[in-house]
Amino acid sequence: MIAFVLRRLLQAVVVMLVVALIAFLMFKFVGDPVAQMVGQETTIAEREALRERLGLNDPIIAQFARYVADVAQADFGLSFRTSQPVDTMLAERLPATLELAIVAALYALVVGIPMGVYTGLYPNTALSRLFQAISLAGISLPTFFVGILLILLFGVVLGWLPTFGRGETVQVGWWSTGLLTVSGLKSLILPAFTLGMFQLTLIMRLVRSEMLEVLRTDYIKFARARGLTNRSVHFGHALKNTLVPVITITGLQLGSIIAFAIITEAVFQWPGMGLLFLQAIQFVDIPVMSTYLILISFFFVVINLIVDLLYYAVDPRLRIDRTAISSAAG
Repeated sequence: MIAFVLRRLLQAVVVMLVVALIAFLMFKFVGDPVAQMVGQETTIAEREALRERLGLNDPIIAQFARYVADVAQADFGLSFRTSQPVDTMLAERLPATLELAIVAALYALVVGIPMGVYTGLYPNTALSRLFQAISLAGISLPTFFVGILLILLFGVVLGWLPTFGRGETVQVGWWSTGLLTVSGLKSLILPAFTLGMFQLTLIMRLVRSEMLEVLRTDYIKFARARGLTNRSVHFGHALKNTLVPVITITGLQLGSIIAFAIITEAVFQWPGMGLLFLQAIQFVDIPVMSTYLILISFFFVVINLIVDLLYYAVDPRLRIDRTAISSAAG
């Protein structure tokens, strides 16, 4: 177990170093940092002095080492556009993105798993065909198109829900949340539904396929031969074995939800990190762009590491295989 954890941690460090290198190269090939920081009236001598003070004339390796050291200390520099610390800007937007992503993931799980179980147990009913049609639409339609349709229907035509912004928020320590206000909850419904729609259809199809496969296995036939009720067979045996890969995929998809919230945040003007990243692209704000890249990669690495460890703990076959390999090598 310790060797497995150390190996995964080493892989995570290597991945983050590669991401840090890509983020560092953005400063070299996406515009000139000095040109972004000074005005047109600045002389060449003043530009060179600023370049020297920032260490931009140092060797590339020295600059990269300094950049990695700063990132390790959560020092991401100043925004070219606002001259504010980048970590402060992202910290202000982080609660909005995480709340949107977590609510979307929970919605996808709570709705997707029952739909997948039902379509797996009763594949030929009219309701199952309706669920499969919904899942096909959820996979096929682009996220921005789904968001626009929801805005048109529930915001413009019916006028039931707000179509932009986060609503009223309250401070809980340093965390700003809209989950404790009525307007915040109403503002969250449309973007969370839009963001979680693709994940819902993915989970539903995965659960359905796993249920159909598990129900054909010998141990399910043996459970039926023992006289167990359908409820016990379906939920006590089949569903339990179906959820192992579902949990794995769901954990990995949480990182995707956080990363791909950009489109949803743009459509609904949700004040999260994704919208800040799009604004940074518009103004070529390299510190914000590179920090966003590192932060999203960090989320992916941490989530993947947690999922690997949980899967290793849940699935005994991995431990047995590794033990057998170690014994054979010895």
